[in-house]
Amino acid sequence: VQLQAFGGGLVQAGASLRLSCAASGRTVSSLNIGWFRQAPGKEREFVVGINRGGNTNYRDSVKGPFTISRDNAENTVYLQMNSLKPEDTAIYYCAARDGLGISFITTSYTYWGQGTLVTVSS
Repeated sequence: VQLQAFGGGLVQAGASLRLSCAASGRTVSSLNIGWFRQAPGKEREFVVGINRGGNTNYRDSVKGPFTISRDNAENTVYLQMNSLKPEDTAIYYCAARDGLGISFITTSYTYWGQGTLVTVSS
C-alpha cells in the first residue's frame, strides 16, 4: 500500500484547506485510515480517522471545523479543514492500518504517506 498526502499550504487564520490522501495497492474502503499531525517540537498526534465501515472518530479539538470523507471511486480520503487556527500548523500525515478499526496510536498504523505541510498565519 502506498499513500500520498497532498493539499497543504500557507493560509491565514480562518481560511480552509482540503487535504487529500490518495491510496494505491489497496482500496481505501478496505483500510482503516487516520490523519495525524506533527507540529514543530511536538509529538505526532491523532486528528481524525475513518474505518472500513465508514465510521469516523475525531480529536475533540477539531470536531466541527474538520471533516473526513472518503471517495471510493477516487480511492482517496479527504480532510476538509475549516476555520483554521495558527495552532493547526503542522505536517499532516495520512496512515492506514488493517485490524479492528481506528486507532489513536501511531505505532498501530502500518502504512504512512509522506506528509503535507499546513501553515496557518495569524
